[in-house]
Amino acid sequence: MIRNYIKIAWRNLLKNKVFSFINSVGLSVGLTCCLLIAAFVDDELRYDRYPVKAEQIYRVGVRLTGNGAVTEFPNADVAVGRGIQQAFPEVEASTRLFRWNQIFVRYREKNIKEKAIAIVDSNFLDIFSIPFLAGDPKTALRDPGSVVVTQAFAERFFGSEPALGKILKFGQDQQARKITGVIEAVPRNSHFHFDLFLSVAGETFAQRQDWSNVGSYTYLVLKKGADPQKLEAKLPQLVAEHVVPEVQRDMGVSRAEAQKSVETFRFFLQPLTDIHLRSATKYELEPNGNINYVYIFSILAVFILLLAIVNFTNLSTAGAAKRSKEIGIRKVMGSVKAQLVGQFLIESIIMTFLALFLALGLISMLLPLFNELAGKQIELATFFKAEKLIEMLVLGAFVGLLAGSYPAFFLAFSKITTVLKGGSVLQTGSRNGLRSGLVVFQFAISAILIIATIVSYQQLKFMQTKTQGFDKEQVLVIHDTYTLGTNETVFKDQLRQDSRVVQASLSRSVPLSSDLLEGTQIYGKDAVKKENTKEISTTIFRIDDQYLPTLGIKLRQGRNFSKAFATDSSAVIINEAVVRELGWGKTNPIGKTLVRSGRKEFTVIGVVKDFHYASARQKIAPLMMLLGYNSGAIQVKVKVDDAAGVIASMRQKWAAFNPPAPFTYTFLDERFEALYASEQKTGSLFTVFAGISIVIACLGLFGLATFTAEQRTKEIGVRKVMGASSASIVLLLSKDFLKLVLVAVLIAFPVAGWTMHRWLQDFAYRIDLSWWIFALAALLAVGIALLTVSFQSIKAALMNPVKSLRSE
Repeated sequence: MIRNYIKIAWRNLLKNKVFSFINSVGLSVGLTCCLLIAAFVDDELRYDRYPVKAEQIYRVGVRLTGNGAVTEFPNADVAVGRGIQQAFPEVEASTRLFRWNQIFVRYREKNIKEKAIAIVDSNFLDIFSIPFLAGDPKTALRDPGSVVVTQAFAERFFGSEPALGKILKFGQDQQARKITGVIEAVPRNSHFHFDLFLSVAGETFAQRQDWSNVGSYTYLVLKKGADPQKLEAKLPQLVAEHVVPEVQRDMGVSRAEAQKSVETFRFFLQPLTDIHLRSATKYELEPNGNINYVYIFSILAVFILLLAIVNFTNLSTAGAAKRSKEIGIRKVMGSVKAQLVGQFLIESIIMTFLALFLALGLISMLLPLFNELAGKQIELATFFKAEKLIEMLVLGAFVGLLAGSYPAFFLAFSKITTVLKGGSVLQTGSRNGLRSGLVVFQFAISAILIIATIVSYQQLKFMQTKTQGFDKEQVLVIHDTYTLGTNETVFKDQLRQDSRVVQASLSRSVPLSSDLLEGTQIYGKDAVKKENTKEISTTIFRIDDQYLPTLGIKLRQGRNFSKAFATDSSAVIINEAVVRELGWGKTNPIGKTLVRSGRKEFTVIGVVKDFHYASARQKIAPLMMLLGYNSGAIQVKVKVDDAAGVIASMRQKWAAFNPPAPFTYTFLDERFEALYASEQKTGSLFTVFAGISIVIACLGLFGLATFTAEQRTKEIGVRKVMGASSASIVLLLSKDFLKLVLVAVLIAFPVAGWTMHRWLQDFAYRIDLSWWIFALAALLAVGIALLTVSFQSIKAALMNPVKSLRSE
């Protein structure tokens, strides 16, 4: 019997080739989107699950309350990890990672700039379960001067030669380190990726017993069954024991003032498996994902699949009207309801598996583009693993049964007398109501996606075009200028002599970059009133006297640094955020004293207008600018007309000094674009899937329009005979659909408004949800629907009325 069902189903599919093609393509597109999004979500959820004890590993962070907000850091001070382990028996082990800034690594004549360098404790690679290909895992990082490299690094530097025992030299001082181990690459789904792991043994900075700063990425391995929340609740006692005395010593405040740190300075524990999706702290090792996007794309995948199923159902419904007499005859010949249901469900399942086959073909073609849009490296083989194939077969059967159940049951349970008299099996009001509800559902989802796409585009555009507070155009950043040594300033002065150069500044602090960012705690000191302001956190920029004019940063009060003032070495320029947070808004901050960690005092000589030195996603934070100690990069403002020529001249001047590093540069506006690359990719991916979902919804509406036109063939013929114009018939057939779309839009407005309002709360600077966004979405939804149904409406209106009436 099953074989007969399949045979009949196949004949019906071949008989209605166009219908079958449209139906299978619509469903295959929906399945393709669903499977791609599922692969994206699965990839995101697999981050940091590779260590053997992944569920027991927690990262120690610092949570500071101040500046009117709570700031979280993903790292702690050097003594924190070992101190927690020694204080609490539920901690099995601890390990640390220090990120080393990019540096040149030399082997013989080969000198390459490496960015992926970390300094770690000897047990780090063991805790993170990274297998060794050569060397002893137990001793590889035990001794000072040892380094473990990845296989990719070894092949890049040594080719086919064995790496073990080779000596690498780091930086300008040519610090020698011996390769004692070779490991596989850090797994792709990890929150950090380094090619070189240097031993922390012998490093004096790592031996300090400091607790009150940040810088060490610290991980704890808890014993099985240990409760991380109970452990976290005990950590304030370590703040009272270690942090409070340090704050009193470093900031020069009273014991009572320092005691406030117990409330404002907190250690917190973060599960390793939560870091990628649920951590948005300062100074993450790599840009993280966002759990909200996982939720959004998961919901989007479900909606797209539901839209495809609804589309399939509507198209099946439209085609079912043609099989009314077939059903009646089969019932007269003795077919029972179960047989008819089985027949139509098998047809639906066959169509679904055909669509699934087409979906796999589409995935193989679209996967490279999808990876580029999503920033992923998902392999095609992932979709053909045994467990994935089984999951897809189950999904195909489920979708087939779900999509085919509505037409199958209503066709099977129709009255014989109705169909044999020439009536349709799908004419009752309740069934029309269900189909209308499906259309409303489709276009409500489409309208929500249209609004979400417009809002996300506008928000990204707003962040990119919002006034940055500095001039990023025609400013190039020359990297690695520290390799010039004492010629660094000479090189900068030579650049300034070029008539095509407007300004040049030597500073390692570059806007829109997280490299080499410093931070500290500061408070304002009032010598007259003998009282201090509250303590706040601030970022430090180290600059020269040409930094502000080179980047076009505006002074609101006071003056710039100047070589004419010898005291400027103890002066500071602050931004407006510092003035606000210290409560200096009603007084003149010029001449006031700032005290930073270590009791160093600085006199305020200038206040600059707030500028976005980081992403516009975050609120502009306090910033202090200090003079000197700024080696590392030169920012150059060049004239627009001859950028290529001046760069060639810079390259020649650089080569004349014969530094160990090549001449490299980037434009500041390129950094700006890179800053929002993640948002751009997510927005593009969302827009693509939103567009596809709208197309699927239109196919469903097309199916219902086809069905309605067939149902009203006789009515249309009669109206035309009675003198109705084609335009009035088009309007008659279209207005019912437009009513459904308008209902869908009214449902979509509050849902989309609430959802996008919540989404915008993640941005410190955001757009308003203007009325025109909703009006445009409504106009697009109605326009798309009108275009979709107009084809069938016009076709029905132009039909010969004699032919229409004869068909009855």
